[in-house]
Amino acid sequence: MKAKIAFLHGPHDLRVEEVELPKIRGDQVLIKIRAVGICGSDVECFEGKSSEGRYDIAPYTPGHEWSGEVIEIGSDVTSVKVGDRVTGDCVMACGKCINCKNGLMPSACLNMRELGFRPDSPGAMGELMILEEQYTHPFPSDWPYTMGAWVENFSVGYWGIWGNGGHCDASDDVVVIGAGPIGLSALMTAKASNARVIIIDPLESRRKTALKYGADFAVDPTKGDLVEQIKELTGGHGATVVVECSGNDAGIASVFDIAGHSCRVGFVGHSIGRKVPAELGKVIWSNLRIVGSGGTKNFLPRTIKFLSRIKDQFDFEALNTHYFKFDQIFEAFDVAVNDKVNARKVMITFD
Repeated sequence: MKAKIAFLHGPHDLRVEEVELPKIRGDQVLIKIRAVGICGSDVECFEGKSSEGRYDIAPYTPGHEWSGEVIEIGSDVTSVKVGDRVTGDCVMACGKCINCKNGLMPSACLNMRELGFRPDSPGAMGELMILEEQYTHPFPSDWPYTMGAWVENFSVGYWGIWGNGGHCDASDDVVVIGAGPIGLSALMTAKASNARVIIIDPLESRRKTALKYGADFAVDPTKGDLVEQIKELTGGHGATVVVECSGNDAGIASVFDIAGHSCRVGFVGHSIGRKVPAELGKVIWSNLRIVGSGGTKNFLPRTIKFLSRIKDQFDFEALNTHYFKFDQIFEAFDVAVNDKVNARKVMITFD
């Protein structure tokens, strides 16, 4: 079976090629892609600013925020059926190595694959995709496909609040640093728990969006003393939960200044490969509990259930600022790369 598939060959070198797909194995599913979002990670790989996308090995197909329709299943597949609407994991553990057997996160897998970033793990920027059953998750049939494409994205912000033993409730003052798609996902998660949420972002348009999606306060970190602003908004004690979603050096460093005593801190924004100066002594004297969030384990089914219960509280379609058909993929990347202020989520559709 032939399909048109996008391949990233190197920085600014995206090509659409027609390829012959192999016959699916017994444990695999053939999926007709319906929607795929362009993530900030995809943009950085396209620009050559991130080593996460491994075109140094060989061209690969991007696209880890996706949804599609199952059109064929292998002989051993039991958990999905033809016609199901599905999405899937990004970080894919083998389940067989010693780290997997010890119950560690997929990011610890010695044979880890990352869908949409490696030649051995083709992403969803193509008409068809083959994926193993164990990484494929059905979502409700009444969801639009564009909503399904938000599951992986939302799971990251959701995990930033609730993953690795984290939690929040109505007694918490939650500070979310960064109001991009991940930060907004963390915001909506915290608001579903009736927490008070303060969003921090230097862009006025993002602060306004955060307020529309439930933020109680939106703070510009470039105006005034950030620590004093957070103290004023939290009765002087600082945040009880901080979720760092920006990956920005200043945002990362500010965590240790705005976190109150015994604060739970979740680091979500990517900063791998950089050393960020920060006052780590405050971890000791403020008794901070810090967790990372890479390679979430068994969380997509939980995310789908969570989204099913809150989706009517928030306008998820309005989070998509731009829509393009697959044959407009080059225009889609042009907008995502060159209009970062306004392109909150660029969505590619196939219908």
